[in-house]
Amino acid sequence: MMRFLKKLVPDIYIGLVILFLYLPIAILIIYSFNSVPKSFLWGGFTFQNYTSLFSGSDGGELLEALLTTLKIASIASVVSTVFAVISCLGMAYLSKKFQSVLMNLTYIPNVMPELVVGIAFMLLFSFLGVQKGQFTLVCSHIAFCLPFAILSIEPKIRQLDKNLSEAAMDLGATQWQTLRLVIIPEIMPGILSALLLAFTLSVDDYLISNFNVNSSVQTLPMKIYSMAKFGVNPKMNALTTILFAAVFLMLILSNISSLKEAKEKNGGKKK
Repeated sequence: MMRFLKKLVPDIYIGLVILFLYLPIAILIIYSFNSVPKSFLWGGFTFQNYTSLFSGSDGGELLEALLTTLKIASIASVVSTVFAVISCLGMAYLSKKFQSVLMNLTYIPNVMPELVVGIAFMLLFSFLGVQKGQFTLVCSHIAFCLPFAILSIEPKIRQLDKNLSEAAMDLGATQWQTLRLVIIPEIMPGILSALLLAFTLSVDDYLISNFNVNSSVQTLPMKIYSMAKFGVNPKMNALTTILFAAVFLMLILSNISSLKEAKEKNGGKKK
């Protein structure tokens, strides 16, 4: 009996955690098909919320905010990842003492509240006399995402075997060829994780965006927050359901790709 309870309690705990995490998402998806607008009363199944998302005025504003968010996030994630790669490669050639100092400086923005970061950049742009807009938004998002990108790439740089680059250069490769053909492929998992993390942080950000952009530009979190003040909008449920489905599909494809690579490696080892 005790053995059965020891096995049952962890299963119940895991089930409750999964329920706590995914029940709100399940409710959001279900009510995205609700025919009664701005209500938690179920009025019937409909696709009207999805069709109006691409036709109504509110839906057009949501899609415009989504496109703006994706554009800002794409630029910020790519630029911050490139800067992170350059920074990590530069730190690799410093002494361990300076590496430790620089990494400790990198940790500070990660633990600092976004409110402080947003206000700090707002004051900086005001001091420089830069007019708020998409440019200031991109700059603030790059600075916000850069420390997280560095923390994703730096462990891969630390694990990198320096003999590989030395061997490549001994065989006649130039520094650029060594970087492009040897170092970058070795740290590519860290680069991809940094890119995805920076993209996610930029898409999700509200506070920094709110302080560093004018009223003519709205990101998706800003638009949803302004719409949520007037109650639950079914178009928000429809849009977030589409985003969840897209992310879920990407995770499935990523897992399938990982399984195929693992099978190919295991098949090569058996041969």
